[in-house]
Amino acid sequence: MCGIVGYVGNRNTVDVLVEGLKRLEYRGYDSAGICFFTEGGMAVKKEVGKLIQLEKKLAEEKVGGGTGAGIGHTRWATHGEPSVRNAHPHLDCSGRFSVVHNGIIENHAVLKRQLEEEGHRFVSDTDTEVIVHLVEKYFEGDLGEAVRRASLELEGSFALEVMSARVPDEIVAVRRGSPLVIGAGRGEQFIASDVPALISHTREVFWLEEGELAIVRPEGVRVLDSISGDPVRKAFQHVAWDAQQVEKGPFPHFMLKEIYEQPGVIMEMARREVLFQGAPPERRFAGADAVSQIYLVACGTSWHAALAGKRMIEKMTRLRVEVDIASEFRYREPILDSKTITIGISQSGETADTLAALQLAAEKQSAVWAICNVAGSSLTRMAETVFYTQAGPEIGVASTKAFTSQLVALYQLACHLAEVRGTLPVSAQERKDQLSALAKQVQEILQKDEEIRALASEYCQKRDFLFMGRGIHHAIALEGALKLKEISYIHAEGYPAGEMKHGPIALIDREMPVVFLVPQDAVYEKVLGNIEEVRARGGRIIALAEVGDERVATKAHHVIYLPKNNTFLISVLMTIPLQLLAYHIALQKGCDVDQPRNLAKSVTVE
Repeated sequence: MCGIVGYVGNRNTVDVLVEGLKRLEYRGYDSAGICFFTEGGMAVKKEVGKLIQLEKKLAEEKVGGGTGAGIGHTRWATHGEPSVRNAHPHLDCSGRFSVVHNGIIENHAVLKRQLEEEGHRFVSDTDTEVIVHLVEKYFEGDLGEAVRRASLELEGSFALEVMSARVPDEIVAVRRGSPLVIGAGRGEQFIASDVPALISHTREVFWLEEGELAIVRPEGVRVLDSISGDPVRKAFQHVAWDAQQVEKGPFPHFMLKEIYEQPGVIMEMARREVLFQGAPPERRFAGADAVSQIYLVACGTSWHAALAGKRMIEKMTRLRVEVDIASEFRYREPILDSKTITIGISQSGETADTLAALQLAAEKQSAVWAICNVAGSSLTRMAETVFYTQAGPEIGVASTKAFTSQLVALYQLACHLAEVRGTLPVSAQERKDQLSALAKQVQEILQKDEEIRALASEYCQKRDFLFMGRGIHHAIALEGALKLKEISYIHAEGYPAGEMKHGPIALIDREMPVVFLVPQDAVYEKVLGNIEEVRARGGRIIALAEVGDERVATKAHHVIYLPKNNTFLISVLMTIPLQLLAYHIALQKGCDVDQPRNLAKSVTVE
């Protein structure tokens, strides 16, 4: 959701804050603002819209910046419309304290009434403003203690940064629910809601844990338990990413860059087979009765990967697998015990609903595992076993390489578990060879970019799309529809092809494009029958089929041919053209591909 940056040191504070916010634009936002020190004291500048509007304001007002502490924010509106008065940072009545906040304060209405009765004046519609007035109320010379006492009154999830004119070289940060990472430099410190904001300055970082408070000064960071006030020891980690990985390079958009990075990601995953940390999976699979059931919990694109993963794990291990949308999981009283494994899947490792689902699983004695892209994230710290996709930073809001790397990770995991259970005779070397070949096949499909761009030109003005697939390809159909609706704002739905006669067929007419995923598998003939039903009603058919399939060409208006692969890995190949189709349609409609409206990269509140 919102982006947070903070800096204390001797550089030009405004420049550091603006650069950090630029690297967090992918998170989604509708306003931006910064707070910093000038010769005249503490200054706040904020604007509605994209960050460029704030930059224009700073240029028009000839803001040169300053040194010392500074905080910045990109806001995704929850309480109060996008406006300058609702944008962060927010000030207290005296103008001496400033706050930026990611999350939701659930008891803000009660706190606001109390503070107003005590004489505090509010100027925004946000839940955030109560925080800075509480800090003002509790300040008695120690900013850290004032923020700690204020945080104890807050209900909800939040990441906070607070600075004060009273201590111009200090920022106090608190984390409960929403992520915060701190990076160390020489005589300077950096704070952000995600690593990309820091990476051009430092690769030595640590994440605040739940309930921790950091007092950040140029010479170092002191971390406390926000409830007890006791000191907490932290160790810095080295981030493997470099600054080039969060730049577009020769590509016009991050999304296209990340689509083209997929062969390299898959090849890297092939080299290392299954990379996991923590308790080895074998511990849970020592005997046939060691595990009774696996739950896969996730949101959005990761949920689609989980649906595909269910097919892989059940087929290979003969274990029962359930898939849940994480936001529903903990409200349906799932049957969890020590014989279940709950696997959370998240690119960022900070998805609030997925974290809450795994917390419930742990409380019910289920083993908790994770499939994640970000080392050190909340999900990886919560899980006893972590399978890293290590796809590198994904900046585009619409997930691409994170999704395909999750599919590959689930395939590797399914193979590994089946090997432990003795239900799969395929060796590790054979799996490595399979994935190496897959990477080369993805590269072949990327060479069809121009073909897919031409197809997008024909269909970019359509108002609706249907995506159809069976078996594992139902999950890929859902993902293809999601990609299109996310970035082009075209209404799109994914369905199991066998369900078409149970409703969706009513939508078919000459204006309806239908994308069919048609691998030559056990239900190939049945999917061809579904295509005939659409054709008979005038629908426009786009088919993704295996090379050499001449029958589908007699039925579809357009066919994109893909290399052959096994039942599970062909799902990765089916994904690539759908990503490119969505990208080119959105581009031709003039949409903001990397930052689609109303969306955020990481959903860190429920």
